[in-house]
Amino acid sequence: MNRIRLLFQALWFAITNGYVRGFIEGKIYQGETKKLCVPGLNCYSCPGARFACPIGSLQAVLDSGQYKLSLYALGFMAAFGVLLGRFVCGWLCPFGLVQDLLHRIPVGKMKKKKNLPGHRYLIYLKYLILALFVVILPMTVTNFMGMGDPWFCKYICPSGTLMAGFPMLLMNEPLRAAVGILFSWKTFILLLVAVLSIGFYRPFCKYLCPLGAFYGFFNKFAFYRFNVDEEKCIRCGKCQAVCGMDIKTWEAPNSMECIRCGDCKAACPTDAITSSLEKLIRDVKARGSSADGEKI
Repeated sequence: MNRIRLLFQALWFAITNGYVRGFIEGKIYQGETKKLCVPGLNCYSCPGARFACPIGSLQAVLDSGQYKLSLYALGFMAAFGVLLGRFVCGWLCPFGLVQDLLHRIPVGKMKKKKNLPGHRYLIYLKYLILALFVVILPMTVTNFMGMGDPWFCKYICPSGTLMAGFPMLLMNEPLRAAVGILFSWKTFILLLVAVLSIGFYRPFCKYLCPLGAFYGFFNKFAFYRFNVDEEKCIRCGKCQAVCGMDIKTWEAPNSMECIRCGDCKAACPTDAITSSLEKLIRDVKARGSSADGEKI
């Protein structure tokens, strides 16, 4: 399951960030598709990006100083939340792929861990970042022209630093001359997240990502969700043992922290965990079989 997911993430990354000319020339793609968002953190300023990031698009309107809300960006995020929940985090986010690859780096005899110390409290940090850095500060802290800043993108987002900041600096000498303390701060955050990702599973997704926080609100009622058959479940704990997000699936199959990687389903010895999509397919087949039987 992990290999399949990695391949899918890599393919999605190639599709959404496949503007090779941008990396060669150090220029941002400005085609028609750049007006469209993709569900994961896909930085607009990445020279290879053919699409935009929904968090960046949302802030671009919120920081206009006119207290407007981007119904397109918010509606886009809500639509994917209703359909998939945090499946987006597990399968469709480029920076999720980066963290997964970093976590595969061997660290000798040191044992990798799932969570940082203080995990039970740190998981709420991303909701604070969503409220404060994505919504409140861009709308309320403005300059003399009444314009705000995209606070999350400008001061925190390690995905933008990696996929946009460094490639653009490498290809543009004038930009390198303009680098200051802000980029140094962003580089520090990126390096911190990268180092932590080697030893701990997806720290950015767990503790910092506002997009994951937003999608998490939809996990319990999204079209794609998990179900646990209580008659089959033996509460052996194997689902939690393989879960990088450290979720007790038999108690909370649709936890706000679940990224729908599917490892719990693959590890379940009694096939007690199923997805709503699998249930739908079974129901359709059952109705088809019943209809065929009635015809006969």
